[in-house]
Amino acid sequence: MNLSATLLLAFGMSMDAFAASIGKGATLHKPRLSQAIRIGLIFGVIETLTPLIGWALGLFASKFVLEWNHWIAFALLMFLGVRMVIEGVRGGSEQETTQLRRHSVWLLVTTAFATSIDAMAVGVGLAFLQANIIYTALAIGCATLIMSTLGIMLGRFIGPLLGKRAEILGGLVLMGIGAQILWSHFA
Repeated sequence: MNLSATLLLAFGMSMDAFAASIGKGATLHKPRLSQAIRIGLIFGVIETLTPLIGWALGLFASKFVLEWNHWIAFALLMFLGVRMVIEGVRGGSEQETTQLRRHSVWLLVTTAFATSIDAMAVGVGLAFLQANIIYTALAIGCATLIMSTLGIMLGRFIGPLLGKRAEILGGLVLMGIGAQILWSHFA
């Protein structure tokens, strides 16, 4: 793969994380740049690892990965989205909610993994193309780091406009991404 194809692939793979990050940034209470970078790093590292995992699986068990990756991503994103909508409707004290969100690394990791399952499938395909997987995975991870950080900061400005509806919107965005992954598989 040439440089332009790799960059297009990298930024294409980062779009799900970008959309999820906008929703996450909108639900956080005025996230700082350091928080945005931390979240971007989580998304970027996971988005770097998943094509490597997909590439390894592609060498051994590509049929299983290709048959189930869309269902796994759909289920994870729907679960996370419904959870966010329920939390948004239920509400809670602002300080309690902000504190919970700030310390919820596992929720971020799960969201990052759910939005990067398509990168795992790409890794499977790259195993058959004999592409330089390290170079491609690093490009995907860097693009995701950039786009997720920007998404968090963009969500920072959208969040105050939406108020408590931001978490509901963020959940709907995650569910929409999951539905889009499933739709694109069947379309």
